[in-house]
Amino acid sequence: MHHASDTVHRRRVIAVGGAVAAVAGLGLAATASATPESRAAAAARPTRSASATATAAASSSVCSLTAEVTEGPYALEGALVRTDITEGKSGVPVEYTFTVVDEANSCAPLEGALVEIWHADTLGEYSGFVGRNGHSEDDDGTFLRGGQITDSNGQASITSIWPGHYISRAVHVHLRVHTDVTLTDDSYTGGEIIHTGQLFFGATINTQVQQLSPYSSNTTKETSLDDDTVYDGGGASSGLLTLTALGSSVSDGYAATLTIGVSAD
Repeated sequence: MHHASDTVHRRRVIAVGGAVAAVAGLGLAATASATPESRAAAAARPTRSASATATAAASSSVCSLTAEVTEGPYALEGALVRTDITEGKSGVPVEYTFTVVDEANSCAPLEGALVEIWHADTLGEYSGFVGRNGHSEDDDGTFLRGGQITDSNGQASITSIWPGHYISRAVHVHLRVHTDVTLTDDSYTGGEIIHTGQLFFGATINTQVQQLSPYSSNTTKETSLDDDTVYDGGGASSGLLTLTALGSSVSDGYAATLTIGVSAD
């Protein structure tokens, strides 16, 4: 059942700037050079119409090729297709919005793709693998795993929490994009994985989050982005999320957006 390959795939994909940054009037080149905090400050919380505008902007912009990123050791087969993947886990809320565009079709929005994510809880533990990172609890759930099908704008939205950290890796989220899946009652069968990647968070905001409870009870050493072996290799920096505060305090959470280009040929 567990798919535990650490192989770095050779397929190449497209990664373009965060949707919120595009709406804020920043070109993709400017987005790439800006810090995560400056992008978040310049952006307004995304709306449906704003996201559609960002999709159009991404579709008409130049796509830059980057290598795919390792899947990592904590993947499971058969993701649940659902909007909210928290499954009772507490933490700082994160509302993800991904826009998938097809480089093979002039970066047009890709409808009907399954965007799947999974990540650690506040203590750095993954469902299905609890105990690997030093904490003991029941491992009888599928918390912080799941995906959504992209709509006609190429968008998929998923509600989760900010991940915790564990030794040797910066805080991150795993991502796969599937095409041609067949939906079941709460999952899927078949299809093809056309992109495997990882998502990352700006260092300043992440530090503030990790100081809050229940993250603060995680006493394992945290790895910075600069020291992460995945982030600084294989083009993984293209997975840096654009963050927009959902309220006046860190604990209110963030909207996290990214436009992901794939080749659906």
